[in-house]
Amino acid sequence: MLSLHGKIVAITGASGGIGEATARLLAQRGAAVVLAARRGDRVDAIAQDIRDEGGRAATCVVDVTRAENLRRLVATTMDQYGRIDVLVNNAGIAPISPLADLDTEGWSAMIDVNLRGMLNGVAAALPVFREQGSGHLVSIVSTAGLSSVSPSMAVYATTKNAVRTIHEGLRAESTDGAVRTTAISPGYVRTDLADSMTDPHLRQQTRKNMDAVGISPAAVARAVAFAIEQPGDVEIGEINVRPTAQG
Repeated sequence: MLSLHGKIVAITGASGGIGEATARLLAQRGAAVVLAARRGDRVDAIAQDIRDEGGRAATCVVDVTRAENLRRLVATTMDQYGRIDVLVNNAGIAPISPLADLDTEGWSAMIDVNLRGMLNGVAAALPVFREQGSGHLVSIVSTAGLSSVSPSMAVYATTKNAVRTIHEGLRAESTDGAVRTTAISPGYVRTDLADSMTDPHLRQQTRKNMDAVGISPAAVARAVAFAIEQPGDVEIGEINVRPTAQG
């Protein structure tokens, strides 16, 4: 196992699920973490747990749809630890529904959080990565849309595939080694993502699938750790993490 000691990692959407699991695992393996989310009380409690276990953790209240919040996250990380090695773009929502429902508010929300939120992170972190001469952008994407788009998931899959495309573009622009990119696409994971679904039938079905075959958020956290701990001349471009029972 390679070491994460000395790594400085900021994580959005860190108040639960994959973000929380990632923060806890990376801290256990020696990284210093900055937990960011809208729920300040929740990330404060998680950070205190990490510190009580001997880890290093700070927090920042962040709404990823606001560019200035991401700039504050990067600034907080720099103030606390002197640098930022990794930004994990994890915040995401899934108010999925059939296109015929014309849930334009849900469409806009997914674009704002899943796509624009990720771009806000790029805009905040990339100049610092360039100045440092190194940095790593990790985004939690999705297996949605990898092969075919499931009914009711067209807009959600679009936002996630757009993030995947941006990652590839950034990778192609960063062959000088200053910036690494990793897109991690989970399948069914036991998180509260279904809570953002406004369609009651889809919400119930998603929860049923998560309960039946979903993997632990820790499985995705281990994938994040694997990508981060590679030597600087190694880039893990994409990892798909899904339950073996998922079709």
